[in-house]
Amino acid sequence: MGRGSDVGKLPECNSIRSGRGWAEPEVWFRIVHVAMDAGNGAPAAAYREQTVEIALGPQGAFENGNVGTLTRRVAADRVVSAVPPRRRKPKPPKVARTPRVVELLRKALEWQALLESGEVPNQAAIGRREGITRARVTQVMGMLQLAPEIQQHILSMPDAVRRPVISERALRPIVQLERPAAQLQAFEQLIN
Repeated sequence: MGRGSDVGKLPECNSIRSGRGWAEPEVWFRIVHVAMDAGNGAPAAAYREQTVEIALGPQGAFENGNVGTLTRRVAADRVVSAVPPRRRKPKPPKVARTPRVVELLRKALEWQALLESGEVPNQAAIGRREGITRARVTQVMGMLQLAPEIQQHILSMPDAVRRPVISERALRPIVQLERPAAQLQAFEQLIN
């Protein structure tokens, strides 16, 4: 079909999408709630119906009988809702837990006490006892090189639902700093 042809033209309209070829849309819907009556003085039936009729299309679609219908039947003692019921059980609310970094620092303090008492000979023995590598024991015990103020701050952290900013991994670069003042400064930057 070439330009300027009159064949197949649609009427112009003021719709959301402007331009030729778009007809003005019409949306129509009706919600009907029906409570069934058993009649003859008997109690009401045990269900209600909700009917939704929808017409979507060019102007005049409803008059042309282009209507879709959805009917739902529910027990009379239940509220009819347009929102479909959830299919899954809702997730239980999150429970506040002790931050992992607090548990690790406590573990490091415990391991240090075991080493000082002579109950275990070295970090490799702690690793075997805990089921982790000696390198991991070294990483965790490295937290003991933090300034006492930082250790106290970590041990006083409350239980939380969300993951805290302070983590063992985030503290590793701070542990590498030799001076306590430099550690405190880096720690302040971490928590702020």
